[in-house]
Amino acid sequence: MQVWPGQAYPLGATYDGAGTNFAVYSEAARRIELCLLHDDGSETAVELRETDAFVRHAYLPGVMPGQRYGFRVHGPYAPERGHRCNSAKLLLDPYARAMSGGVDWDESVYGYHFDRPESRNDLDSAPHTMASVVVNPYFDWGDDRSPRTEYHRTVIYEAHVKGLTMLHPELPQELRGTYAALAHPAVISHLTELGVTTLELMPVHQFIHDHRLVNAGLRNYWGYNTIGFFAPHNAYASWGDRGEQVLEFKQAVRALHQAGIEVILDVVYNHTAEGNELGPTLSFRGLDNASYYRLDKEDRRLYTDTTGTGNSLLMRSPHVLQLIMDSLRYWVTEMHVDGFRFDLAATLARQFHEVDRLSSFFDLVQQDPVVSQVKLIAEPWDVGEGGYQVGNFPPLWTEWNGKYRDCVRDLWRGEPRTLAEFASRLTGSSDLYQGDRRRPLASINFATCHDGFTLRDLVSYDEKHNAENGESNRDGENDNRSWNCGVEGESEDPEVLELRERQMRNFIATLMLSQGVPMLSHGDEFGRTQGGNNNAYCQDNEISWVPWPKPGSDDADGEGSLLAFTRAMVWLRRDHPVFRRRRFFQGRPVEGTHDELTDIAWFTPEGEEMTQRDWQSRNARALSVFLNGHAISEPGPRGERIRDDSFLLMFNASAAELDFAVPVNHGARWRIVVDTARAEGVLPSGGAEVAAGERVPLVGRSLVVLRRPA
Repeated sequence: MQVWPGQAYPLGATYDGAGTNFAVYSEAARRIELCLLHDDGSETAVELRETDAFVRHAYLPGVMPGQRYGFRVHGPYAPERGHRCNSAKLLLDPYARAMSGGVDWDESVYGYHFDRPESRNDLDSAPHTMASVVVNPYFDWGDDRSPRTEYHRTVIYEAHVKGLTMLHPELPQELRGTYAALAHPAVISHLTELGVTTLELMPVHQFIHDHRLVNAGLRNYWGYNTIGFFAPHNAYASWGDRGEQVLEFKQAVRALHQAGIEVILDVVYNHTAEGNELGPTLSFRGLDNASYYRLDKEDRRLYTDTTGTGNSLLMRSPHVLQLIMDSLRYWVTEMHVDGFRFDLAATLARQFHEVDRLSSFFDLVQQDPVVSQVKLIAEPWDVGEGGYQVGNFPPLWTEWNGKYRDCVRDLWRGEPRTLAEFASRLTGSSDLYQGDRRRPLASINFATCHDGFTLRDLVSYDEKHNAENGESNRDGENDNRSWNCGVEGESEDPEVLELRERQMRNFIATLMLSQGVPMLSHGDEFGRTQGGNNNAYCQDNEISWVPWPKPGSDDADGEGSLLAFTRAMVWLRRDHPVFRRRRFFQGRPVEGTHDELTDIAWFTPEGEEMTQRDWQSRNARALSVFLNGHAISEPGPRGERIRDDSFLLMFNASAAELDFAVPVNHGARWRIVVDTARAEGVLPSGGAEVAAGERVPLVGRSLVVLRRPA
């Protein structure tokens, strides 16, 4: 076999049409062998003799796409000094574009023997672990281009590749649960009819199923256990795992783009699947443990963990930062994704110990000409000290607004003293984002997501029911801010069922009427339930999969279905810019609009303007808000003045029926367009006309929207 010197950059395996360049970083290694793996179980070892800046490299003519490979690192095994090199362990390439096979959790994949954690284990891990794969980067994208949907027009749909498609009745069995299923016309048509602009995929970076879960007969369904930051997860491919998963993912992105739908990825750059000091040696740990992971200052055998998974990546390491930035750019430039949602993003800001919005990671993102131009969404917390950072990320970023979720849940379950905060959340959370000159669009609003109760479970359970997870119901969040409407779990009581349906409509309507960017969780439009499991991370089964209704059924197409209501609310929002303003309300008439009325006004149910006493009242659970469509301050795309209908939103979160007076001096004639107390909810042709000063009855826990034409 010919071995040429090759190049130190780019890292990973780079195929050029005639051969492949291999480059891998390790400061700890004394020697690194590239191992080409053969189907008969044998391997060919090639020492990487060339070194530049701790990057070992070589070029091998004739090595083609589909070739499986790994690395063996010869170096110090001294856990007390932070080193865990062991040439008996076949290691994955951190930059591998694809990975083949899986981990079977034989003792050999660990650096120690199970009965002696302090020992060194020299068993060969190659037969029991995954392999990296050389990939052909060429793909005919045709005229593919990103939809680049502006935030104020964005509606996000959070989904799981397998969970969304596994039970779809119109998909061929062999495609279900795969990237190809995302590209199927039946799935795309559902998203477009729903009004979704952006598909946010739960982790598709290559992940593994934890040893503990496999032993318990469970799976790491959610996928927050990354081992390959460049590789699409191989189990979601229908064609094969020798690089075919890359092509299949690209085809799915291309098909979604053709339908005008963006694709953003939920990414996990805060930790890896290697876990703590008792975890396996699969890649980073064996290459250069001390350069990749944050180690305990007092005992370097241990890991500092702000993620709850056993380890945290070392965010002050230039090689970790390079890995993350190279990965992000790769997914944008080569895989054509449109943005990222960063899991436990507060950990990425821990350059030293505390969360620091001035950390190197944010600097790198800000100046990067590729990454800075796509959607960047932070989950603004982690489990470390000071980790809850909602509202504190830099201006380029948007955030999952956990305070929005909590407040909206509190309102509709009837908690006292929620009106003042609810007003802020409904109007874009200016208390969180206006101080650093961000806008309402910095707030990603959601009532539910993958983590926690589904929408139906939010109105059906007071307590979590996670027995299936095998942790004696100790796992999962205890503070769910849910309300079961009087009965825990399933019920046949028609009054309870009607109230639950109304509450689900309340949550969806509130979400779509709020300033900011709305996010739906997959299956909530069907009223999907997980049986009260609020932490279904390990449930790769019908507990987690979306139960699609049969085509033609009332649940799928009925006028009074939750799906029909959700569609109508999404389109109401998309049709009316007053619900998706790019600037915060001013609370006064807007200059240049020739309208003497303020752009927003708040009223009691009696139609009187809210006073400080009203806002602070412990028992008040109802209000109305006037949104002036004639007083939108920002210009349209061609500089024109935006003029929209005006709306009056009435919220009754109390248990009793209340009569709401339509305020005088804000329009003479109104028409009801949304009433969550009705099964159909949204009234396309409009409901009853109401005059200023008249009263509108709202049943307990309901929402009504009135429209005044422009």
